[in-house]
Parts: sequence; C-alpha cells; structure tokens
Amino acid sequence: MKVRVVCRKIYDYIRYDLKEIAFPSSLPDPPHIKKRRKLTWDQRIWVLKRAARLYAASWVRDIGPDLRPDDYKKDGDMTDETNGEKKTTIGKEPSTLEDLAVAARGGMETLRPALQRVYMTRASAYRDALKSFIEGYQEGVQQVMEKKEDSKPQEDADLPKKST
Repeated sequence: MKVRVVCRKIYDYIRYDLKEIAFPSSLPDPPHIKKRRKLTWDQRIWVLKRAARLYAASWVRDIGPDLRPDDYKKDGDMTDETNGEKKTTIGKEPSTLEDLAVAARGGMETLRPALQRVYMTRASAYRDALKSFIEGYQEGVQQVMEKKEDSKPQEDADLPKKST
C-alpha cells in the first residue's frame, strides 16, 4: 500500500508540478480586463494602410484635413468665428518647434542657425532671470542690514552702563 501511494505522488509530481516548474504559466488577466477580439485580415490591411498614409503625411508640414487623424476632423467642423481666429494666428511667426522641424528637414546647414537662435534665446532668458534674482537678493540683504543698523542704537540705549 505504501508503494502505491509513493508511486501516485511521484506520478502527480511529474504530471503537474514538474511541468509547471519547467514551463511556468503566466498569471491570468484580472477579471475586469476584457479580451479584445482579433482583427480580420481586411482590418489589419486597413490599419496598415492608414498608418502608412499618416506616417507619410507627417513628413509634410501641413498634412491637410483629409489625412488628419479623427481628432482633428472635429476641429474643422467648428463655426466660422473660430476659423477667422485661426487665420489670424496663421499670420503670426511660427513657433520654435515648427521652426526647428522645418530646419531639420533642410539639413545641417539650416539646422545649425536655428539651434543657435534657440540657445541664444534660452541663454538670454537665463541671464535675465539670474540678473533679476541677484538684484532681488541684494535688495533683501540691504533691507536686513538696515534693520540691524536700526536695532543696534536702540539696544545700546536699553543697556545700563556698569561701573566697575
């Protein structure tokens, strides 16, 4: 009888435990996770085409309303007032990021001056911030020194003179 129990335990160990040790199974998904259905081949091809079109269009500065993702199509449906506002913002000079993007497409010759402009504007902003900090710090030090000078004569008057 004991041999039978030992053989069954060895059999169960090989059948269940050893398999789990050699090839561990992953943890199951939490119960609130819903499995997504797999895409059909037609849907996969459609996704690939759309991704390729958007990627190709991203290399052009203005991708146009027909190639924009669905988020941007909602913006085009707004009233004429917002379009008028957009026209005025288009007339302004491009942002730094747009400027760098255009310069990067032009190669190293156009990218270097654009980066120099960015670094110079940053450097001037840091310099101005540092100057204003130093001025404020000096003003604070002067105020503290003035308070100390004002309080010294009062302390001297309060202290009685000792005779020895």
